[in-house]
Parts: sequence; C-alpha cells; structure tokens
Amino acid sequence: MNADFPLDPDVTSTLPLSQALLLPRIAIESTSPVLDGGEFAVKAVVGQVVQVSSKVFTDGHDQLAVTLHWRLASSDDWSAAPMRFVGNDAWSGQFTVPVQGRYVFCIEAWIDRFASFCHELEKKHQAGIPVSLELQEGRILVQHAIELSQGELHEQLQVLLRQLSGLLENEQVALFVHEHSAQLMAQAQHHAYVSLSPEFPVDVERPLAQFASWYELFPRSATDDPGRHGTFNDVLERLPMIHDMGFDVLYFPPIHPIGRSHRKGPNNSLQAGPDDPGSPYAIGSEEGGHEAIHPQLGSREDFRRLVAAAARQGLAIALDFAIQCSQDHPWLKQHPGWFNWRPDGTIRYAENPPKKYQDIVNVDFYAPDAIPSLWLELRDIVLGWIDEGVKIFRVDNPHTKPLPFWQWLIADVRTRCPEVIFLAEAFTTPAMMARLGKIGYSQSYTYFTWRNTKAELAAYFTELNQSPLRECFRPNFFVNTPDINPRFLHESGRAGFLIRAALATMGSGLWGMYSGFELCESAALAGKEEYLDSEKYQIRPRDYGAPGNIVAEIAQLNRIRRQNPALHSHLGLTLYNAWNDNILYFGKRSADGSNFVLVAVNLDPHNAQEAHFELPLWEMGLADDAQTSGEDLMSGHRWTWYGKTQWMRLEPWHQPFGIWRIKPL
Repeated sequence: MNADFPLDPDVTSTLPLSQALLLPRIAIESTSPVLDGGEFAVKAVVGQVVQVSSKVFTDGHDQLAVTLHWRLASSDDWSAAPMRFVGNDAWSGQFTVPVQGRYVFCIEAWIDRFASFCHELEKKHQAGIPVSLELQEGRILVQHAIELSQGELHEQLQVLLRQLSGLLENEQVALFVHEHSAQLMAQAQHHAYVSLSPEFPVDVERPLAQFASWYELFPRSATDDPGRHGTFNDVLERLPMIHDMGFDVLYFPPIHPIGRSHRKGPNNSLQAGPDDPGSPYAIGSEEGGHEAIHPQLGSREDFRRLVAAAARQGLAIALDFAIQCSQDHPWLKQHPGWFNWRPDGTIRYAENPPKKYQDIVNVDFYAPDAIPSLWLELRDIVLGWIDEGVKIFRVDNPHTKPLPFWQWLIADVRTRCPEVIFLAEAFTTPAMMARLGKIGYSQSYTYFTWRNTKAELAAYFTELNQSPLRECFRPNFFVNTPDINPRFLHESGRAGFLIRAALATMGSGLWGMYSGFELCESAALAGKEEYLDSEKYQIRPRDYGAPGNIVAEIAQLNRIRRQNPALHSHLGLTLYNAWNDNILYFGKRSADGSNFVLVAVNLDPHNAQEAHFELPLWEMGLADDAQTSGEDLMSGHRWTWYGKTQWMRLEPWHQPFGIWRIKPL
C-alpha cells in the first residue's frame, strides 16, 4: 500500500471486485437492427433476410469467434450461423424469417484460442521467426480438443494430430492454418470468456404489410343515382375495374349504422335533411353499433359474399376501426360509465380545433367502469370482423387513444391471428407516429401528402430510410383521403395527379388512393384542403370512364411495382444527381443487384423541365464511360446509354415522369 494515499474507510468502491471479475471481457455493442435497446420489435416480412451487424471487440490481440443465434419466440430450438468480420471491430451476419410471428436473435462471442494461435503462427512464419515452440503449442491445443470431443470428430482430430507429427515445419504451418483444421477445432475447443448479448425481437408479418396498393371507396356511393343508397352488391360490380388497376387492398370507411342526433348535412352543415345519409364516422343507432352493418348497405350475408368475391379478384377487404360513437350509439344507454358526462347531464362532442364534430362523442378508456370491459369489448369487435374474413384494419386517429390500449390490443389480436394488419391514420408528431409503429402498427399514413418540393421530398425519403424509422415505421403514401384534398392538386390539373401517383407508387412499397383520384377530382372548399361536396356527408356516384381519367396510368404504375422487386419497399431508395431543382431523381435496387429502377419526376405540373443527370454506374461496378441498357417501363421502349452523364426532358402535358430499368451491357 502506498503510504501517501491511505484508504479512506468511509469511501466504498462503486464496483466491487467480486462483480468486476464477473464482467465480460468481450464487448458486444451497437447491434442492429434493434429498437430502443430491444424494448420493441423491429419489423420484417415473411421470407425477408434480416441483416444483423454489431461491434464486437476485446482487449489485446486475441482472435474472436462471433455467432448469430435466432429462433421463433414460441420455440426453444435455436438456429446459428457464424458472423463475418468486416473491419474496424464490425461483424455482419444474416438470417431468414420463413413464417409469421415473433422471432428473437442474439449474438454470442468468445476468444478463439486456435484462431489466435494460427494468426500469430502465420505472422511469425511469414516474418522468418522460428516457430518450433509455437508448433508444439499448437499440437497441445489439438490434443486438448481431442480430449473434449467424441465420435467422428474425435477420430478426425486424432488424424490431424498424427498428420502434424510427421510433417516438416512449413507443412505443419500450412496444415494448422488450413480451413479444414479450423472447422474441426471450432467444433471441439472450449469457448473462452464467452459474452452473450440480450435477445432482440423481430416482428414478422405477411408480405402485404410491406408491399400493397390500397384503394378506398364508400360503398354507399357505388350507385348510379345520388338518390339511391349504394350496396355491397353494387360494389361487387366494381371489383373487376379495381383489380385491373392493380390494387391489392379495397378499403371501406365505417360500414356501421349512422346516428341521427346532430347528423351532418352536405359540406359538413349542421342541418341535415331527412334523406341526408350523414357521416359514417358518427357510428351507432338503434340498429346497432360497431359490430353491426348499416342496413341500407345490405345483409351480413351480402358482406360475406363481397369478401369472398374480392378474394377471388386478389383483393383483401380492409375496414375502418373508428372508436367513436354517435349520440345514438347503444353504448350510451347500455354502458354510460364508458363516457364522461358534463354536470348538466349532457356529453361533450368531439373537437379538433378548428374542426368540430357535433355528431360524434368519444369513450373514456380510463373511466372506472371502462376498465377492463371497454377494452375487451373493442378487442372482441375486431375479432368479430376477423371471423367475417377481414384481416386488415385502418384505424382512425389512433394517436388520440391510449398507447397501452393499442399495445395490448394489437399483441392480443396478432397472437390469435398473426396475419392481421393494422394501418395507423396518424397525422401527428413524428415521435408519436414512430411510437405507434413500435407498439405494433404494421404501417402508417405519412407526411408525404404535404411534401411537394425537391428539397422536402428528398429530406423525407432520406429520413424514412434511416434509423430508427427504418426499423419501426412502414410508410403508406396515400395521395389523397376523404379528409385531405391536397393543395398541390387544386390547380395542377391532370399532370399534378400523375406526379403524385408516380412519387407514391415508386417512393414506397405501400401506397393508397381514395376514389375520385383517378378522375383527377380536385374541387375544394374555398381556402381549405377539403373536398367540395365531400363524400363524407353525401352520396357521390361517379363515371369512372370520364374523359381525362388516369386509370390506364395507375394500372401501369401498379404493374411496374409488381414486376420489379426493387420497388417492394420504401427502403433502399437512393437520391442521385439531376441538375434541376424541379426534378427529383432517385433509384432503387434489389438486394441481389439484379433489378435496378431509376425514377425521375418533374415536380412542376405546368412547365417542361430539363436536366443533365448521372447514371449510377459506380453502383454496378462500371466505369464512367460504360454502356448500359435502358428500358422505359411505361412504354416498353429500349435503348443504350453511353457513359455516366445523360440528359432528360419531362413534359407535364405528355408524361411528367420517367421510370427506367437499367442493366449493364
């Protein structure tokens, strides 16, 4: 003890020696993909290869062995594969997830005595340093491995030891560092100073959770007469056209009975006429609530027939799950304790200033009488529609309901039915939108609707491809909704609709449109991003073959999406140089590099735009003067590109975008 620095008996170590001796020598850090230290599961789809990376290192110069382990959370059987050292303490590995459900993975690392020996042996031998003693140490390592092994491995290691004993020094070195020797020793030797990471979860869903085209319509408007309420049987007649446009999901706003108290009239007026249908979001009447079907739409058997017919057309039915009630909802009488009543005995209607929803009231999730009965009732409503064949739910304003409720409900439902998909209609703060993804939402509405300039779109596409959003947030690029008539479309004409369709279909694996978009409908309430004569408050028949429609273009865009694996996700999008601030230019490439799609969009709906641009030859390992094959995926035209720098002209009155497949020649 140094007498100049006596120990103070009042000072105790923050880390006792007994604990320090148990700490791992090997550090496993910065593991990816991981969300919030493993608190939430990262997202994947069936068949996906999950790429795992981590920083793994230790003191000194010993060589490490690092293994990736994974399993279904419901199984005790682990699979394993070695990870690959890629430099600077970084290790890389991967595993495939073949079925739906929750997976977990972890990383194991240990000091590889034999690899460390071989590494030192080879360096010394190449430097001309005598290695006779090292060779003796190596044979001792093999002997120890023989003692730890059994069966065929035991015999193979004995053969190795006999071979080593009869070889010259150079031959021994070559045999020690041979891959076969390393494989044998890896199976037998003791793992020294093992470190094990925590288990990290991965939520695996069906591919439709990542790649799908959504089409939204109001079944009551599937009619040729504004005076006649449309039915499920009318929707049946529209299925072939929706299928031919290339959609995978047909989404209905609420199909439940609509209340009469405070019913809204046309254009959200406070006075409704006797024949006005009201907003479908004012759910509930004497005919029933969230479990019931609006009687004018048809019977439950009609709905089942529609679900089955849609499936034959390759269309999945999605329903709106809107947790709100009209003042005629049966719950107000059956379960008054699920609501907050005012001192005068009235109930507060819903508001989102400056918007007012006089025809809607909200439940109180934490009212004493609501726990757990309200939560269980809502879960059972979802399960009831699942029994009717509905496996996709678009959830109205989930950010205004408690996060613990969603975390419980989604986990409970997907435990019973893993193929269920939940889409969050959450136009709110970034942190809340990300959190909804973390707690289980498969996909979400996005800010894409309001990103119009090159700088805005480039920044947003980049953000979606970076952590943590890339691990927890699947963006569904809806180009319009019944609630949102984007300002960009008000005066941009047909070209504006094509611009937004190209950005949505090429920018994300998920996109959606509300019926009328294909007809370039844009009439708005003065000064607002709302539709004039909104379908939320009245029946709106349409002529889907009207002149000026973009039905053919939408069908071709969806066809391009299906035929090109690079477009099956929003991930992997790379921005490239096009020297014009009105042209957004990006590309997507499949994981194996075989499918490479380039997209250029003129963001100006009124004027032709020109630009020089770069072909990303470097990504294909080609020189700047290489020749490549180009194909216009809208027209089928093919050509040869010479060199890296090219020129484009995009005319809004013709086609305001280019979608090209590029291949090396």
